[in-house]
Amino acid sequence: MHSFGYRANALLTFSVTALAFICAIASFSDKFSNQNPSAEIQILNINRLKKQSYGNDEVSLTLDISADLQSLFTWNTKQVFAFVAAEYESPMNSLNQVSLWDVIIPDKEHAKFRIQTSNKYRFIDQGHNLRGKEFNLTLHWHVMPKTGKMLADKIVMPGYSLPDAYK
Repeated sequence: MHSFGYRANALLTFSVTALAFICAIASFSDKFSNQNPSAEIQILNINRLKKQSYGNDEVSLTLDISADLQSLFTWNTKQVFAFVAAEYESPMNSLNQVSLWDVIIPDKEHAKFRIQTSNKYRFIDQGHNLRGKEFNLTLHWHVMPKTGKMLADKIVMPGYSLPDAYK
């Protein structure tokens, strides 16, 4: 006969193996979901474009953000982290990304939203390169599943520009 310890070890090993297999199948099933999020961002106002005392440019914007991220939610989605970033080129860097606003979306009911807000985080350039600068606004999201690999994607919205003079 087998001892109690041997039987407990076999039962625990089988249980953990079965749980790992179920988690792998759950994670794999997300590959078949149809994800088609949409978003639109408008700049309602450029509140200020100023040069700070130590030489860097700073911009304050009022944004109108509307997004429908409901298709990102499946039965395996715990939450979605979304953020809006301004992306532009400068002489120092080929790609600058500045986070302007973010949100944690806990469930599908909160995944369709429209908000008018000023940038939550400061839009500052290392230097004085923002006057007359063309830039993209990009909505990034990270889907955090209950089990499996975290997924990330984005929607790029080009064609924005800042004024040529400080205001």
